[in-house]
Amino acid sequence: MKIAIASDQAGFELKEKLKNYLENHPYEIIDVTKSEDYDFVEAASKTAKAINEAQADRGIVVDEYGVGSSITANKYKGIICANVFDEHSARMTVRHNNTSIIAIGSGIVGEKLAKRICDRFLQATYDGGRHQIRVDMLNKMC
Repeated sequence: MKIAIASDQAGFELKEKLKNYLENHPYEIIDVTKSEDYDFVEAASKTAKAINEAQADRGIVVDEYGVGSSITANKYKGIICANVFDEHSARMTVRHNNTSIIAIGSGIVGEKLAKRICDRFLQATYDGGRHQIRVDMLNKMC
């Protein structure tokens, strides 16, 4: 699985820790913001574009609170992004919403929890079935 990872200045340190952590797993990590020079709009946009252009399967964006990145990514057709703060939400948003990107707030979530959130998000699979009706509704909105 290919993972696009990005951050703004406030999320850069946590992004780097998550990137190093995930590189020790069976994922190909694509860092789309290799410096601290990006704001959350640019970081989330680069992540959404990487997924829409099939360069990555899923994405992780880190900013201070996660909200701005989530709002930005959800502006892109075909992208469903969730702002998550716990492992259960990270797993369930994939299972029920077919989420392709998560946003994590570095000012809210610490390193250990962020790693567990990433694990749950990347290990989860979409349930489909009755959930597809809502996913189709979300995709029609763009």
